[in-house]
Amino acid sequence: MAGAIAYISRDTDGMAWRKLFTDALGPLDFRTIAEGLGNPDDIEIALAWKPRPGLLRTFRNLKMIVSLGMGVDHLLADDQLPEGVPITRIMDEGLVGQMSEYAIFWTLWHHRDIAKYAASQRARRWKPEEFVDTLHRPVGVMGLGSIGQDTAVKLAMLGFPTMGWSRTAKALPGVETFHGRDSLPKFLSRCSILVNVLPLTRETRGLLDKKLFAALPKGAFVVNMGRGAQVVDDDLLAALDSGHLAGAALDVFNTEPLPAEHPYWLHPKVHMTPHMAGYTNPRTASPGVIENVKRLRAGQPLINTVDPKSGY
Repeated sequence: MAGAIAYISRDTDGMAWRKLFTDALGPLDFRTIAEGLGNPDDIEIALAWKPRPGLLRTFRNLKMIVSLGMGVDHLLADDQLPEGVPITRIMDEGLVGQMSEYAIFWTLWHHRDIAKYAASQRARRWKPEEFVDTLHRPVGVMGLGSIGQDTAVKLAMLGFPTMGWSRTAKALPGVETFHGRDSLPKFLSRCSILVNVLPLTRETRGLLDKKLFAALPKGAFVVNMGRGAQVVDDDLLAALDSGHLAGAALDVFNTEPLPAEHPYWLHPKVHMTPHMAGYTNPRTASPGVIENVKRLRAGQPLINTVDPKSGY
């Protein structure tokens, strides 16, 4: 008999995942952490988002770990992960679309001076701002995985000169691409707007620091929807306060929820959202997970697997 599937997340989507799994696979043993996981030795597959450190190791018969997000840093942060158990991640077209929407919104918001017009409205002041041609507003996307590629291609379709930077070489229609650390300064020097969607790895932790901000043109705008730990907060605040950066839209933070005393809350150049740029949608995320359950139980190779050494 097949083992149990455990849903390990504090959100309320467990029932939706159970229905999708049952509709696709028939009756099965699907348990949620909210209802209780029962005997840990029963669990064969764990669908997890930020599980308690050491929890997954207690499942002695675990055969597959599924990240309920497209990032897996929340799993790899656990130094007690069970050895030899494959880690897979969701590939959610719905989430990808949400993330690109977020980047496009803030790109257009900055490009069209919406903050200035909002201030003029509050002051009852009729004041057209200086027009900047889209052709003269280059946008750079750091990270060219599924989300970064979708974002870059859509920005290019809107007419922005669009560049992409990644660790390894990529090619995208309408997008000028750069790869490797040596090309990063040249890439940054041309970004009027920088969108970060890199995964969190040893190499990207703290990457958005004073050196990176200084490499951007004066007046650049930064959008971070990657991970909060990629930003050195003091360096970003200094770049904003000096006037080198025009502003920053931040969806992710070093500490979440963001502490009430953090200067981001009231900074006039910081625009915050509570880690909502992309939500996992069970309907669009489940097909790949269900396919992996079938493959696992048929002894076939899994898809969307993660290399723990690279972090993605």
